Amino acid sequence: MSEPVKLSVIYYSATGTGYQIAREIADTAEKEGAEVRLLKVAELAPEAAIASNPAWAANAEATKDIAEATPDDVVWADAVVFGSPTRYGNVASQLKQFIDQLGPQWGQGLLADKVYSGFTSSSTLHGGQESTLLALSNTFYHFGGIIVPPGYTEASKFADGNPYGTSHVDAQGENAVNDVTRTAAQVQARRVVRTAAALKAGRAQI
Repeated sequence: MSEPVKLSVIYYSATGTGYQIAREIADTAEKEGAEVRLLKVAELAPEAAIASNPAWAANAEATKDIAEATPDDVVWADAVVFGSPTRYGNVASQLKQFIDQLGPQWGQGLLADKVYSGFTSSSTLHGGQESTLLALSNTFYHFGGIIVPPGYTEASKFADGNPYGTSHVDAQGENAVNDVTRTAAQVQARRVVRTAAALKAGRAQI
């Protein structure tokens, strides 16, 4: 019997939207038979900034037991899904700092040939979701990774409309993660796990 796909879901979330998407991806991947590590990256904002926003403070408390990611969590995995809110159309500094710490592993070729994918959220419609996901993909190219987007591979993708990765508009907390977003996360998780499993099985035959 083949070994299960090892998946790391590594995210940054201030007010909880990213955490909910990450959890949906992780839960779906486990149902697909993957061994999953759900991990957050370290917070860089000062305590005063977090405390000034009730939603931010509540999410920090609710997710305090989620382990922080380390470079080993990327090396360990067959597939990695990164998640970040969009910050001016780009990756949040918290996730970017974690990625920037992967230089030694990248230099040793330990990040190559893995499956990578990404998800995001924004406060407004057209608020930089596609550019954030494309920015993540730039990193995956440098890793020598295999990028697996959800694409328009299931009918449900024409409801959420984003072939690059799962995305959600939270409208400053007014729009909770809904069934459309959850379905998009499930589609992405299944594609990532199944593609990684096929690659892993193929390599076992070489």
